[in-house]
Order: sequence, then C-alpha cells, then structure tokens
Amino acid sequence: MDGLTPTERRDLKARAHHLRPVVIIGDAGLTAEVAREIKSNLRSHELIKIRVLGEDRGSRSELISAICQETGAKPVQQIGKILVIYRPRPPDEQQRPSPRRAKRKAPRRTKRSYQNT
Repeated sequence: MDGLTPTERRDLKARAHHLRPVVIIGDAGLTAEVAREIKSNLRSHELIKIRVLGEDRGSRSELISAICQETGAKPVQQIGKILVIYRPRPPDEQQRPSPRRAKRKAPRRTKRSYQNT
C-alpha cells in the first residue's frame, strides 16, 4: 500500500471508520460494471469502502491493486473482506461554489401586533 504518507493514511482511516461499504464485489470479480460503479462513487465521495465476497486472501490483495490501477485510487486499508480506497477530487471540482440558501421570510405578524400600532 503506497502513495500516501502515514499521517494521511491515519486521517483517512479515521474518516472511513464510520462508513458503510458502497460497493460489493461478488464471485465474478472486478467486472466493467463494478469498476464503473467504483469510479462513480469515488467521484462523489472520494473515500469509499468496498466489500469482497471471495474467501481467498491472496485474491483480495490482487483485487485491491487491480481496482487502484484501474480507477487511479490509492489503497488506504484492508481489513479482512473490507477494502478502503481513496481518490482525491480534481482541483476544478473542488472549487465549486456552494448552493445558495433561500432567504428567510420575515416573521408573521400576530393579531396583537396589528392592534398595538
């Protein structure tokens, strides 16, 4: 697992702790559809968990390297059948302006407020 400093890896592990797996890889392995789903989730979340249903430990290690090579992501952590990968957003997507909030309406005047004026 390379490409991240130990400090970055520690921070990403802490961020990923509460996440649930968003992609599940079955016995068919890494298909084109699964890779497309991983890419779309990385585009919207940056940091995702993937669950692998296979029993072979060696194949899971090969699978995480294949996923990272195809998607351009970096491996963060592998615990059992759970893989955590990270791909930062491109700089042009990071600078999007946040959506504007709707203006609040003025508070409604009560019946008594009309009587006092």
